[in-house]
Amino acid sequence: MAKSPTLSHLDDQGAAHMVDVSGKSATTRTASAAGSVWMQPATFETLVAGTAKKGDVLATARIAGIMAAKKTHELIPLCHPLLISKVSVEFAPVASENRVDVTATVRVEGKTGVEMEALTAVSTACLTLYDMLKAIDRGMRIGDIRVTEKAGGKSGHYQAS
Repeated sequence: MAKSPTLSHLDDQGAAHMVDVSGKSATTRTASAAGSVWMQPATFETLVAGTAKKGDVLATARIAGIMAAKKTHELIPLCHPLLISKVSVEFAPVASENRVDVTATVRVEGKTGVEMEALTAVSTACLTLYDMLKAIDRGMRIGDIRVTEKAGGKSGHYQAS
């Protein structure tokens, strides 16, 4: 099987492998990702008021997202372990839609990008919101998870439209 020119994680025989980044230069690389959690109005009010029985939902979800970014290489096959410089996880409640938008930004001085770390942070923060609020709303919906921006490295800057 010939190596695909677009899939760098396949070798000449088509087997999966970790990409060798030893020849790359270390540069500042950042990535941001976003996602959302939709919920019932009463659940949204509980979240915003900070009165959930499990405690500070947003603080817990923020810590979970940061921890997840740092452990991405343990969760996603073929991801490189990275010495992450910065992870931020932010929440924006949208009252008109009973939705919380979650954004994560990850920065590293390294030889490979941090898109997967940003996506893992957002996904885990959204899952933690669900976990902390599921006792009052099992019908919450998580979605629209995507990379919103990426900078650094050979492929340059990407901004989602």
